[in-house]
Amino acid sequence: MASSKKRPPADLSVTLADFLTRHVPPGQHLVLGLSGGLDSCVLLSLLAAARDRHPFQLQALHVHHGLSPNADAWADFCAGQCEALQVPFQVVRVQVPRDSGLGIEAAARAARYAALAAADADAVVLAHHRDDQAETLLLQLLRGAGVKGLAAMAAASEPASTPGVRPKSLLRPLLETPRAQLLAYAETRHLRWIDDESNLDLAYDRNFVRHAVFPLLERRFPAGCTTLARAAGHLAEAAALLDEVAVADAAGRLAGDRLTLAGMAGWSAPRRNNLLRYWLAGRLGEAPSARSLAELSRQLWLAGDEAQVSVPLAGARVHRYRGQAWLVRERPALTPASLVWQGQPAWEAPAGTLVFEAVTGRGLARSLMEGASLTLRARDGGERFKPDARRPTRTLRHWCQSLGIPAWQRDSLPLLYVGDTLAWVDGIGAACQLKAGAGEPGIEISWQPALA
Repeated sequence: MASSKKRPPADLSVTLADFLTRHVPPGQHLVLGLSGGLDSCVLLSLLAAARDRHPFQLQALHVHHGLSPNADAWADFCAGQCEALQVPFQVVRVQVPRDSGLGIEAAARAARYAALAAADADAVVLAHHRDDQAETLLLQLLRGAGVKGLAAMAAASEPASTPGVRPKSLLRPLLETPRAQLLAYAETRHLRWIDDESNLDLAYDRNFVRHAVFPLLERRFPAGCTTLARAAGHLAEAAALLDEVAVADAAGRLAGDRLTLAGMAGWSAPRRNNLLRYWLAGRLGEAPSARSLAELSRQLWLAGDEAQVSVPLAGARVHRYRGQAWLVRERPALTPASLVWQGQPAWEAPAGTLVFEAVTGRGLARSLMEGASLTLRARDGGERFKPDARRPTRTLRHWCQSLGIPAWQRDSLPLLYVGDTLAWVDGIGAACQLKAGAGEPGIEISWQPALA
């Protein structure tokens, strides 16, 4: 804990007020990530005081990683600080995997951000400051990051949308403030905070940069922190410009998990890679590594038209088929499953969900479905099917080829049997002899694959 009697900087609350005016509409619900350290305790104090002048709801959330023997005491300390300021407080306990391949530092950060992202709020507020920004830029440089990575942290991000989670912005109102100014504010206000003993452990990259590298740099370059933080701002502008170029290039080419490649062979490699990076980051949540991107670009534009392009990424693959790049996410294997259908609206199978919709004059005849034994399984090979009464019975392979179903999807197509009869195939439809007639109750089936 620490305290002193220095005069506080006069503009810190003004800095926050200006930030709130620009980025927080009145009435929004903010959740502060409160670690109990100096930075977040200063921001807690500032936000609590700003509630009278700028109408917003405030709560604080402490992520309990369980990595320190002092973790329970830190949570109790944060609870006491919030109680004194009449700020609603919550503790979220997380499990930090030690075998994720990320390292403890990155795994803890990922768990912390996930807990904050799940909070019921309009925006998450974090206490990162100018020194953090400079450290992040240097670390990203040492990791070989691209322009977007070197842009480091944004003061205000657009609301991120995650299925099942309320979209929220990420706000860092103190990002242009030096840590020394936060310390002066805290000491003058007699604030208390905790010191995490792990912050002195030089085994962690950020601590090594903070305690060993930056003091040496600042002896030679006194304005080094400020300059690096400014460079991060310039790189953020460059990253935004690259995104604008990608948005323009994507027009008419992007359709969800597909990218039309026609005409891109004449582009420069940086322009092609910029669109690929933008597309994949938007679909997967993170950009591919430089090595994966280079290999993907090589295969998409240098391999022959008939080549089987398949490039692995984190949790997915990119294939090329009929002039398009297809992003295919990893899925669990489709194993046989059975069900007696009694009118259920959905069937959660091991690899996804079958949805049954009541319709009239189309789909499978409901009279054939009621009480029938249904079996869901993947292709064995050689299956024959007749979805159209005007056309002959053909193999599934024929139907897949004629309908443009890519080769990598064919072996995992869900097949639904009613008794021993192949009744429905995803992407192809229902067997014509089992379809509902005009005016007859029917069941239309759709498949929602599960992610691995």
